[in-house]
Amino acid sequence: MKVNDIFSFLNELYPCDTALPFDNPGLLVGSGENEITNVLVALDCTFDTVNIAIENKCNLIVTHHPVIFDGLKSVTDESIVYSLIKNNISVISMHTNLDMGDGGVNDALCEKIGLKNIAKITDNEGFILRKGEIAPLPCDALAKQIKEALGGAVKYSDNGKEIRNVLVCSGSGGDYIYLAKELGLDALITADVKHNIFTTAANLDIAVFDAGHFDTEDVIVDPLCKLLNEKFKDLTFISCHYSRIKSI
Repeated sequence: MKVNDIFSFLNELYPCDTALPFDNPGLLVGSGENEITNVLVALDCTFDTVNIAIENKCNLIVTHHPVIFDGLKSVTDESIVYSLIKNNISVISMHTNLDMGDGGVNDALCEKIGLKNIAKITDNEGFILRKGEIAPLPCDALAKQIKEALGGAVKYSDNGKEIRNVLVCSGSGGDYIYLAKELGLDALITADVKHNIFTTAANLDIAVFDAGHFDTEDVIVDPLCKLLNEKFKDLTFISCHYSRIKSI
């Protein structure tokens, strides 16, 4: 089995050409002709990820966040890319195309939280979010439910109302409070919410839940690993949830 076999399968489900213009998904490091030993699936490609791949004899890493995002001006022995090439490890990254796609990050997040009647919502730039429904809950109860589902810390604004309909955006999506208001929804669940967004949300009478960038996106690792394992039964796929980002 070759790297290109994995990439072709993922690109068929989550085409790289559907990613947002600023993005950089695809086969980013290594040769598509490399024969695969084992595969590590992770949110990010860090030095820790590379070490875990080496320990598990993985020569392919599949990530959500692109290992190469901005233009590279050098590849030194202190860089991730250098370490990957040195250890003959390829990397496939699927980013905003995986966020938006069926069974992708936003769908995985909705399922993990326990939302029902999931529907797609497209913003003005073509990014596809999700909206969903829950049994009516006060904000503090929903925050607890999100925390228990995702395992991280949850920061939220309380509008004093029961929440029934929510807009969901994995990762950084605080600016979608305006879309949530426009759609007549009760709340936005996302991450990386700035203070001014919480303030604006209060003025808009919208509840906002910041569940952390890592925790709102790491939900895709296990489903993606399962998907690949079911397709390529002769390979070993390993989920990696390691992060140095901690919360109390």
